[in-house]
Amino acid sequence: MKKYIEKVKQLIRIFPPRQEGQSGEEYAKQRVILGIKYGAFALAAFAVLRGILVVAGESVTVSNSVDGRELPIYCVETQDKKIALSFDAAWGNEDTAKILEILKKHDVHVTFFMTGGWVESYPDDVKAILAAGHDLGNHSENHKNMSQLSDEEKKEELMQVHTKVQELTGYDMFLFRPPYGDYDNAVVNVAKDCGYYTIQWDVDSLDWKDYGVDSIIKTVTQHKHLGNGSIILCHNGAKYTAQALDTLIATLKNEGYTFVPISELIYRDKYHMNHEGRQIKN
Repeated sequence: MKKYIEKVKQLIRIFPPRQEGQSGEEYAKQRVILGIKYGAFALAAFAVLRGILVVAGESVTVSNSVDGRELPIYCVETQDKKIALSFDAAWGNEDTAKILEILKKHDVHVTFFMTGGWVESYPDDVKAILAAGHDLGNHSENHKNMSQLSDEEKKEELMQVHTKVQELTGYDMFLFRPPYGDYDNAVVNVAKDCGYYTIQWDVDSLDWKDYGVDSIIKTVTQHKHLGNGSIILCHNGAKYTAQALDTLIATLKNEGYTFVPISELIYRDKYHMNHEGRQIKN
């Protein structure tokens, strides 16, 4: 592009001098012709430059990179007092019906991240979750440490459960939570290539430690990171989660929070990340 700009500068810098014996009328015609020629060239160069800038501006609209690291979404920057509740489903379903009942009572929609094994074991629950208006999310096929797998194995872990859910419900999942929160650059990039946003959390309920109902409620409601755009981690099948859920939701609602599923919390395009994993609108 530089050579085009330099050429235009050279061409329009000065018209050729009037030749000896050349009439004023001939010289004027020559200037007009050259002016048209140079003008057309300049316009063409400008059009090329504008096209390059427009394409560049449109292509760089999504970035998960921060200082060379590919980051999943831990939370979202928003002025609205909205948060997302999520449940990882990798083992039993004893409390699934109770959780869905409480969510319905409070008119709250959440996101369930499911393993392939859980989908196979509890297909009716998968259908019930979707029918109730909740997100279906991908938690891998076999709940392995994704960073320790080859790229091809990572893709298989994602797409095996994706296919199961699609065939079972017709729903195409696009939210992925790595098992154990384990990820590296390749995990985020492979997930992106498979059409997935990688999702973590900034508020861990620690329900999986079985400390009790009060512990879950206090851990979440008094968490130092709880705020607008937070993503809360809970587990389907944990010992005390269903018992704590009613009070947990009521307490957070009383504090002015609105619950939305992760699919409605995150930005789908035109965003970047900061070092905390906070997704920020461009």
